[in-house]
Amino acid sequence: MDEPTPHRIGGRYEIGELLGRGGMAEVRKGTDIRLGRTVAVKRLRTDLASDATFQARFRREAQSAASLNHTSIVSVYDTGEELSTDGSNVSQPYIVMEYVAGRTLRDILREGRKILPERALEITSGVLAALDYSHRAGIIHRDIKPANVMLTPAGDVKVMDFGIARAISDAQSTMTQTAAVVGTAQYLSPEQARGETVDSRSDVYSTGCLLFELLTGRPPFVGDSPVSVAYQHVREQAPAASSFDADLPPEIDAIVHKSLAKRVEDRYQSAAAMKEDIDRFLAGRPVQAPPVPVEPAYVPPVLPLGTDTAATSIVPGSWHEEPDRRSNWVLAGLALLLVALVAGGFFLIPKLIGSAPNQTSVPSVLSLTRADAESSIRQAGLTVGNVTEGASPTIATGLVISQNPASSAFVAPGTAVNFVVSTGKPTVQIPSVIGNNKDSVADQLRTLGLVVVMKAVKSDEPKDNVVALDPPVGTPVTVGSTVKISYSKGPQQVPNVVGMTEAKAVKALEAAGFQVSSLPDSQSTLPKGTVTQQSPPAGTTQNAGTLITILVSSYVPPTPTGTPTPTGTATPLF
Repeated sequence: MDEPTPHRIGGRYEIGELLGRGGMAEVRKGTDIRLGRTVAVKRLRTDLASDATFQARFRREAQSAASLNHTSIVSVYDTGEELSTDGSNVSQPYIVMEYVAGRTLRDILREGRKILPERALEITSGVLAALDYSHRAGIIHRDIKPANVMLTPAGDVKVMDFGIARAISDAQSTMTQTAAVVGTAQYLSPEQARGETVDSRSDVYSTGCLLFELLTGRPPFVGDSPVSVAYQHVREQAPAASSFDADLPPEIDAIVHKSLAKRVEDRYQSAAAMKEDIDRFLAGRPVQAPPVPVEPAYVPPVLPLGTDTAATSIVPGSWHEEPDRRSNWVLAGLALLLVALVAGGFFLIPKLIGSAPNQTSVPSVLSLTRADAESSIRQAGLTVGNVTEGASPTIATGLVISQNPASSAFVAPGTAVNFVVSTGKPTVQIPSVIGNNKDSVADQLRTLGLVVVMKAVKSDEPKDNVVALDPPVGTPVTVGSTVKISYSKGPQQVPNVVGMTEAKAVKALEAAGFQVSSLPDSQSTLPKGTVTQQSPPAGTTQNAGTLITILVSSYVPPTPTGTPTPTGTATPLF
């Protein structure tokens, strides 16, 4: 029964509206009355909280999750314990989290709306960014699934429930805990399903399941029970995503296939590596995941002439079709089983051969420093081959861009591994484009990977022609640098300055890009300093820098004639 709302826990969190209830906890909207902010409060079920081992590990995991500070991870503000209100007086752990206004991917998928492949990859890239951050902090999520990923109204990704799944899987094995884990069987990695120790690559597998569902609308494995689904994770190869959507390109199949590899050595070795491959595809560059092997086409069985298909016996009541239809189903099923065995051999035999004791898995050295790459190669029992340098628009200087053989390939011990170290962004030379049209020059520079800023200037050159570049022609610059284009405003109209004072006329003409010459006009009777004429005349179009001559009145009005004052005559004072 739901508690009456509002209800206060921890002395400062007033909780009310129920936001969701899962297999192991409920989440309610709340208010931090001390800070005045909206929060989400998650409390574990009373039956889970009564396990002392689980309480201790949950507390430790909650503290670890609280240390994560990433834009794609739901922040944990506080954790504590409160006596349950159902009369059992069990100390019930709770976690206070960031309140995210949005919807989970599970809710979006249940609506049945198609998610575009590019958007599915963008969402997955956001999830992997969060996982990469948490893995670097030593925290494995262990429960990546659509219900634990939210999309904000702005479309940003928020990953939830860090640490809780790990605490449950590490606790003592009880029926309740087992049920909680089996509830997410559709996203379990093979090693989780086998009960083995897991690492960050288990999260990579679960993210591959998530990506598969975003692309196709269904998980890679479905079954009548969680046990049957878990068995498929361990034993069966996931179908190609393109088998459900023929428009998906082979590169996406390759990314999904690599993330869902049964052997951890064959998967992406980190969330960052998978994210990098997804980002490569979104940027239009080749992915590093190998192509998915093509499955042999199904060939219908050929029955001998005269075969009495109606005579084939089946279990009574298992089908309701006519006898000949039923026998065809049985034969088709047997044929499909045969094809499945052949296909299984096609995939498994190379793996068995490749994983023989005399074979070594090549480690991934992408994005490592040269020293770390060489160390990783030697630790794997291999030798360092040719190390060359090359430019990269995305990989920082000193980090590995590519390697050969590729990561996860199986080779003989001692095999040489070659790799390329980034020298940073490639450089290009500013081309000789002075005098060309500004738009064509801008396109040419952008093609070289440069950022263009344009400014119109006064010049004698024809309108829109480039008159200068900064940096100048011939300068080597890195891709992504900014180049300023100065282009000509072209011929200008001469402004009308007649009637202005000389100072104002000179200022107006120079502002228009012209030079000015002033000559006195002794014939004018306009006030001194007034412009009386200009040449070339106003309104004509002239090149920048043209000399404009103005005549300036020098007229001085004559002194008025009056009666002269007599000299030498004393003026009486009184």
